[in-house]
Amino acid sequence: MPASPSTARALNDRLALRLLQQEGPLTAGQLKQLTGLSRPTVADLVDRLTAAGLITVVGESGEQRRGPNARLYGIVAGRAHLAALDVRTEGVLVLVSDLLGRVLAEASAPIGGDTGTGPAVEQAVAAVERAVKEGGADRLHTVGIGAPGLIDPATGDLRDSAGLPAWHRSLVAALQDRLPGARVTVENETNLAALAEQCEGAARDRDTFVLLWLGHGVGAAVVLDGTLRRGASGGTGEIGFLPVPGTDTLPSATDCDGGFHSLAGAAAVVSLAAECGLPAPGPEDSAGAAGAVRGAAEGPEGGAADGAGAARVVRGAADGPGAARVVRDAVARASAADERFLRALADRVAVGAASVVAVLDPGCVVLGGEIGRAGGAVLAGLVEERLRRMSPLATEVRASGLGGTAVLRGALITARERAQDELFGQPER
Repeated sequence: MPASPSTARALNDRLALRLLQQEGPLTAGQLKQLTGLSRPTVADLVDRLTAAGLITVVGESGEQRRGPNARLYGIVAGRAHLAALDVRTEGVLVLVSDLLGRVLAEASAPIGGDTGTGPAVEQAVAAVERAVKEGGADRLHTVGIGAPGLIDPATGDLRDSAGLPAWHRSLVAALQDRLPGARVTVENETNLAALAEQCEGAARDRDTFVLLWLGHGVGAAVVLDGTLRRGASGGTGEIGFLPVPGTDTLPSATDCDGGFHSLAGAAAVVSLAAECGLPAPGPEDSAGAAGAVRGAAEGPEGGAADGAGAARVVRGAADGPGAARVVRDAVARASAADERFLRALADRVAVGAASVVAVLDPGCVVLGGEIGRAGGAVLAGLVEERLRRMSPLATEVRASGLGGTAVLRGALITARERAQDELFGQPER
């Protein structure tokens, strides 16, 4: 059946807004060309969206002929402000942006392992409030949070996970209380990293791929036909519990020791390096969250989030950053011992990757997390070589393209899309 006039107007408005989001400022003439709509229809939607405060004149196109078509229209970026959080075991990273995703302010709050739930939540919320103030935002429209652990698909709540701080689950409620009117959503950090890689990173040309997270623990995010898959209980990708050869025991429902985590988690990587005669990382390599936010909008190397939701936390030099330093140094030195270590590590990573490939046939695996990023193209190439010998399914292995900012970028992308869905879907008339 043909759409009603009001439905047609809403569809046309949404199409125009999406084009302005993707292409940047456009003239009415360019909107007419890109949408295929008539000149009067475009003029009407421009008037509606301008009156609704969603678009405004941002300049002129430089055309010789002056008039309405020469005006450049752009989305009103300040119509809504957003926040993205990367919640880690050792602290929180925050950024605040406008509706177009331009970063206005950043903050971080390191939180010690012995900090109580109340004080920890207060420190995290204070970091958000500080970033909001520095960004010049009156209020937040949407907050996107990336956190380790399982997300209940029915409620969207962060579920209890062994080995993770209690303040993680209390943070969402505290933000909802302290940020009135803001829509607060939480997503597994590995899933957010995959969304960021799909939009801005190593998987931009892939509709189907798997992100394999190698950090404190191990995890995976699955994107099939352009859609993130979470599973019946939100547990898709909890491959730390995957039973694999090469371990002394089997994992249990409450402990992933004996699973793939025991082969490729941070402690296992540091132990493997020692077996190969490489020096152990020092305590100074176990950097916390402070300072890792800088440059998050551009995606340079920074700190990294934890991997699998239920993986136990490895303390000291055998944590994610410490293990990443071992891998990074091995890639840089490239001695015989380093190459032996990297090949052994690639063999271990390939065991877990091969299991995923055999079930999903994603065609592409992206290595993320501290360890995956530290190994870069060298480790990715070795894993791909090993997979080629293990599996009949052609699989390309790529290194993350977003450095240590993948989770923050994914949280921001999610917040921006949800805010735009609401604002663009129901323009005021």
